[in-house]
Amino acid sequence: MQLHQYADTQALNNDFSARLINLLQEAITQRGHAYLVVSGGRTPTALFNALSESELAWQNVTVLLADERFVPPDSPDSNERLVKANLLKAKAAKATFISLYASAATAEQAIAEVLPRIAPLPAFDAVILGMGEDGHTASLFPCSAELSKGLAADAPAVLAVNPTTAPHQRISLSLPRLLNTRHLFIHLVGQSKLEVLNKAQAGTDVTSMPVRAVMQQPDVDVAVMYAAN
Repeated sequence: MQLHQYADTQALNNDFSARLINLLQEAITQRGHAYLVVSGGRTPTALFNALSESELAWQNVTVLLADERFVPPDSPDSNERLVKANLLKAKAAKATFISLYASAATAEQAIAEVLPRIAPLPAFDAVILGMGEDGHTASLFPCSAELSKGLAADAPAVLAVNPTTAPHQRISLSLPRLLNTRHLFIHLVGQSKLEVLNKAQAGTDVTSMPVRAVMQQPDVDVAVMYAAN
């Protein structure tokens, strides 16, 4: 794992967006299409806006989320809504988006419709993850009964998650699906997140801090993109 520290979020976003565009362009050149996995929340919105203005053959890019709250896409709590408002606009409006939401009574029931969208996808070109104060990443929460299923080597591509310390049911990509990528990033802003990262590095129990399963696996290099403010 490599930690890349920046003077501020603007410097981080300028460099990070340039790196991502280069990776996506390389994928398009080599394979004709690029696959980008992003995360929701406040941290990536400025990055999304920078990406949306970048020159790229966006019609050859597919974007999807690492996880989603089980709410309709027009909900203020929807990650899909956030991505469409901040990333899939301007030059990036031509990108294809794959939703993790399906209308159903429960997230478990929605999986039957969502799984066929995700399972056939090839290796991703870049995955951008966040990290919670409790050490969760995507919607792999330490408090959820589904954690062991989501971390298992034979986990399905997506699963329903019922966190007890966060609102809403979730639909999350599993650990093996997230790790099936050429490049993996953890995007962090704030001193408190660096403290959580250091705590995660200092231990090995993935059930107490699931982000360790991403940080400490041997198969994909992890780049932590960090700014204190």
